Amino acid sequence: MKHLLVTVLVAALVVACGSESPDQSSGNSATAEKAAAPAVDGEKVYKQYCIACHGLYGDMGASGAFNLQVSALTADERVKVITEGRNAMVSFKTLLNEDQIKAVAAYTMTLKKEGE
Repeated sequence: MKHLLVTVLVAALVVACGSESPDQSSGNSATAEKAAAPAVDGEKVYKQYCIACHGLYGDMGASGAFNLQVSALTADERVKVITEGRNAMVSFKTLLNEDQIKAVAAYTMTLKKEGE
């Protein structure tokens, strides 16, 4: 039984490690690294930084926060507001990187009510 377990573990290790070295792999390693990097989760960023004022569904309006469900702003306009701030909303350019800002702006577009 021990020999079978060891054999299975060794086989799993060999399969998991693969046979190609990084130098032999096909494709550009920078491209592969970029493709493997997960996309920024706009919903996660929203829940961390925006939910306190805008609420879970974008309609809370705390501290003068605009209702995102009825906002007519485009995604690009939202990026600008998140980056620079507006009225009572502070700038997030020192807290979030460009990808995070774009991701949260895109996520807020999903909060918009249909037909509004």
